[in-house]
Amino acid sequence: MSGISPARPRVFTFDLGSFKIAALLDAVDVRDGLASAFAAGQPPAAVLELAVSNFIDQDRYEHCFIPTLVDTGSEKILFDTGCGDEDSSLLECLQALGLGPDDIDVVVITHGHPDHIGGLVRNGASVFSRARLVFGAAEFAFWTEGNAVRPARLANRDLFRRICTGLADRATFIAPGDEVVPGITAIDAAGHSAGLLAFLVESDGQQLLIWSDAFLHYVVSIQRPQWHADFDDDKEKAIETRKRLLGMAAERRLLVAGHHMPFPGLGYVGRIDHSFRWIPVSYQLNIRAPDVSVTG
Repeated sequence: MSGISPARPRVFTFDLGSFKIAALLDAVDVRDGLASAFAAGQPPAAVLELAVSNFIDQDRYEHCFIPTLVDTGSEKILFDTGCGDEDSSLLECLQALGLGPDDIDVVVITHGHPDHIGGLVRNGASVFSRARLVFGAAEFAFWTEGNAVRPARLANRDLFRRICTGLADRATFIAPGDEVVPGITAIDAAGHSAGLLAFLVESDGQQLLIWSDAFLHYVVSIQRPQWHADFDDDKEKAIETRKRLLGMAAERRLLVAGHHMPFPGLGYVGRIDHSFRWIPVSYQLNIRAPDVSVTG
């Protein structure tokens, strides 16, 4: 995992109705293997054409890790806890907002992969000791029962059990359609993991779709949603989820927060020809919410 330069912005905040939202850059990793990660089985020429047409490297890519903080005015809700390793910057991001771990009221775990649960525990102790935890019921059962975990995820299963099972007595278990708090509703996003949840956040008529890891790359996953991603546990279901969420986001013109999109991980989905494209935020949120800020 690569560290983050102090000169690079790590926090992006804006208003969504009466809610305050913050995108928190926990870490950045530059990796090789664009095709093997997001276009498994595709002809090299097809991957090259897609990369060239989008002005990105055909092999190397940047992978961001961006938890989301929602402040409803009465509760501060953190979606995912980052990697939790020595390069993790989540707590520093919170500190830049004047917050500490004990200021978080609810921690929502979108799914059980390491870069989402790693920050729950540090040195064997719960980091967000005051917070109510929220897990998807299907996701929690998948990892704790462990009967259908593919070989590549066995270490992940053991990590989940080590970190999360001891926290179950503080947890609420939800399903798609359930509310975390008023204005935040879970949406089925299974495929990347067995019980991945996305969330629709709504305040005063404004909406934000937190799609977590339903999409892993801002070009490949969105322009070619039918391509297999190596990281997806159920690849065919992940394709179905991507197509459904793309249609939803484009049709409803939703603002989207993506955990692995380029920082700040915020954008819109537009239709192009017979596919879709990622449209990163520019000044839209500044106009809608004058107190937008970026913290380095």
